[in-house]
Amino acid sequence: MEPDVTAERPDSPFHTVGTDHITVIGSNVEDTIEYYRDLLGMSLVLRQPNLDQPEVTHLFFDTGDGRILTFFVTDDRPSNPNPQRTGLGQVHHLAFTIEAERLEEIKAALDDAGYGYNEFDRGAFHSLYTRDHNGLTIELAVDKYEIPDDRRGEVLARAQQARVEAGAEYVDDEHMEAAIEALGMEVVRNETPDADSGVGGVN
Repeated sequence: MEPDVTAERPDSPFHTVGTDHITVIGSNVEDTIEYYRDLLGMSLVLRQPNLDQPEVTHLFFDTGDGRILTFFVTDDRPSNPNPQRTGLGQVHHLAFTIEAERLEEIKAALDDAGYGYNEFDRGAFHSLYTRDHNGLTIELAVDKYEIPDDRRGEVLARAQQARVEAGAEYVDDEHMEAAIEALGMEVVRNETPDADSGVGGVN
């Protein structure tokens, strides 16, 4: 049976109300701060020993909207920029929102810092994919449409419905715009450059 794809709350014993934080096993303090604070611009808001392992340092970064990304680091772990292998239960990538009007500036900053990237039009959003100092894939995503945070799930679920009705394989601009209009909101498009989808055979 196909699962329902909907913004309606499921009939479950309880519901989460948001993301509090995500924690990553990092390398060392210096390289982690250099990448996440000094390049990506996340404020370092808390630094203390890990409550479960006091010999490990726990770094807390504000990703820009009050949601927190934390790292467990030690000074004796060197960074390893080689791509990480992913498997069941492991993180594939972390995605952070960036401002559309700063896209070119951000690409230049990544270039200047020696971090390569790929740029794709992902249908619902426009993304740069790069890696951090430990080979973890980082997605820097531009919302192609202005959507209030509390309605993002609702818009994506309605875009999914429009995609299925159109017989399309992936969500694209027409489905996003149809969803926004159907939900009684104004369609406001952010300016993004043309880019491939990053999917074989789909432009």
